[in-house]
Amino acid sequence: MSNEGILPNRNTLPGDVWGGVAAMLVALPSAIAFGVAIFSALGGALAADGALAGILGAIVLGIAAPLFGGRSLIVTAPSAPAAAVLTALAVTLTQQGNATSTILIQLALIGLLAGILQIGFGFSGIGRLIRYIPYPVVSGYLSGVGIIIISGQIPRFLGVPSSAHLLDVLLTPALWHWQSIVIGVLVIAVMYWAPRFIRIIPASILALVAGVAGYVLLGLLGQADWRTTDNPLLVGVISSGNVPMSEIIHEHWMVLRGIGMQEIAQVLAPALTLAALLSIDTLKTGLVVETLTNKHQDPDRELIGQGVGNLLSALVGGISGSGTMGASLVNISSGGSTWLSTWLTGIASLLVLLMLAPLIAWVPIPALAGILMVIGVRMIDRHSLAFFFTPATRLDFVVIFSVIMVSVFVNLVAAAGVGVALAIMLFIREQTRSSVIRSRIEGSEIFSKRTARVSAAEGIDPEGKGVVVFELQGSLFFGTASQLQAALEPEIPHRKFVILSMRRVQSLDVTATHVLEKIKDQLDANNAHLVFCDIPKGLPSGLKMKRFLKATGLVGFTSKAIAFNQLDDALEWVESRQLAEANVPPAMENATFELRAMPMFASCTEEAMAALTAVAELRLVKEGKRIYKAGGEGNALFLIRKGLVKLKAPIRKKGSYHLATCGAGEMIGEMGFLEGGVYLMDATAAVETEVYVLTKEQFDQLSALYPDLAHALLYHMAHALAVRLHASVIEIQALRR
Repeated sequence: MSNEGILPNRNTLPGDVWGGVAAMLVALPSAIAFGVAIFSALGGALAADGALAGILGAIVLGIAAPLFGGRSLIVTAPSAPAAAVLTALAVTLTQQGNATSTILIQLALIGLLAGILQIGFGFSGIGRLIRYIPYPVVSGYLSGVGIIIISGQIPRFLGVPSSAHLLDVLLTPALWHWQSIVIGVLVIAVMYWAPRFIRIIPASILALVAGVAGYVLLGLLGQADWRTTDNPLLVGVISSGNVPMSEIIHEHWMVLRGIGMQEIAQVLAPALTLAALLSIDTLKTGLVVETLTNKHQDPDRELIGQGVGNLLSALVGGISGSGTMGASLVNISSGGSTWLSTWLTGIASLLVLLMLAPLIAWVPIPALAGILMVIGVRMIDRHSLAFFFTPATRLDFVVIFSVIMVSVFVNLVAAAGVGVALAIMLFIREQTRSSVIRSRIEGSEIFSKRTARVSAAEGIDPEGKGVVVFELQGSLFFGTASQLQAALEPEIPHRKFVILSMRRVQSLDVTATHVLEKIKDQLDANNAHLVFCDIPKGLPSGLKMKRFLKATGLVGFTSKAIAFNQLDDALEWVESRQLAEANVPPAMENATFELRAMPMFASCTEEAMAALTAVAELRLVKEGKRIYKAGGEGNALFLIRKGLVKLKAPIRKKGSYHLATCGAGEMIGEMGFLEGGVYLMDATAAVETEVYVLTKEQFDQLSALYPDLAHALLYHMAHALAVRLHASVIEIQALRR
């Protein structure tokens, strides 16, 4: 179901309004905290600028993403991945001695380029591919981001300047401020315990109020400074003197306009990292929202909307963001049902900035640190730790742990690369451990459906030892090529025909075809054949297998490797070759049986045969034409005078199943004749065929006068059905082993 059909209306407006407001109450405190975390990493009194950047990001992302994106219920706001990447980058650039103004420009440029890249992801269709990143990689990356956020907030939680290294902070308790710790602990406690008692108001809002109240209480006790400027424990005033905000945004835009290609090249790698992580975070949120609402999300359009939002946010000085899980879930649970609710989240953030900006100055920095630490803890996938204790999932734990370690000690780009590489290795390992041989059937256990074939003639290999059938499965690629070779090579010395059923093969590469080429050459040296059958028309990858096999030179009707549509066709060809080598004439194709000469009537009187001949209609059927079709009405019995008839049961969307091939002197149409009126299968002339037609009414008349004729017909019907059932049982047993 598409979201575009769900438009705002009078009935949905109340729920959308409250959903948007509730989502803002969740998203805005986190946005302020993320902004403060990024800007505080630069040192100095930049917390207020960070708060403003967070609010601007929440406003622009909240307004732009729904308008330009998929118009879904995903709330877009500054997010943890953006905070983790930009904070780590800010710390690195600061330690390298870069000027604060230069770093701020670089951070803005990274956000702008990330937005452009996300737009490119959406238009190129990459959004659908990002959804297939393995779970262990996503789990490790999210856990790594959580750890990075926690470690980055510890100094602010302890009231230590952000320029200090984490290890120095932890080893120097003299730098800690007990007031900051008290506020941080209070906020963390409210974040954890408030949802158990109060569910109407988001926990982050309650925690923020508790942090402000705690600071005011400390101030009343004379233990905290009342200043909102140059106070390391407070965010402070979010405007620069009397300079209007519009002028600040204009100056920011003018600075970005002066950036050249050299500056862009320097930040392209972190911008690509940020774009990829924000896209993954958005699509992860989209999957959850899609599951909860049963409303289809267009991932590519979501990325376009996110990209436009991040681009505009960077232009006005806001920080980057993505689809946020918490705010989106609050939006849905609070009544939001159309994209208007997500758009109102941005509008509500704008109203807060215009009406409540002075109050933001009193927000304690350790309170924001406490909120972010709780968010970081919740991002850590603690359930994945259980993977270590189960042998079957221990390697998945290794992938998750490796991604976490690389995220924390190197960077998130390297972590994603390591995770994907390890996941690919695990996939290849799993594929190589699964068998590519589904079943191996001796020639004596499976036969063609030619019911009257002279297969027991001298020299025809009555025990079927010269024939073997392999049903292959799974992926035939470089990882399983040696397994395939090991299974087929032992058959070469004593087989004349090696048949490979490809029906369950999911993929095929050049390495596997090279192994099959070697098998074909070795069989050719023994004057033996490699036979392919049940070749899929197309693999899940889109590869046309038959065309691929021909293009690689493996199959062709002039070589010792031949391809057939179905296993029965291959078995019939094998039997024809065996008959030809034994000089046995192909009786079914060339024989002609008048009614009197048919073996089934050997015990009937001349009078009975004369009566049958008088009423039976002789009908000529051209090659490829149907004698009767499945589901067709009729109750006639058909006696084959000459030619071949193939009986096939239609299978919905999968062609048909070959039941039998009948020749001269045999009977078809028994089921329709006995059940009275409907045929269950198609009967098609494989060559030009002549049949005698006997209707049910004619049979009833003859049976009253000639009981021996009725007995002969009924006995042969029962015998023919029993033979086909017996052959089907043997085949099912062989295929199901």
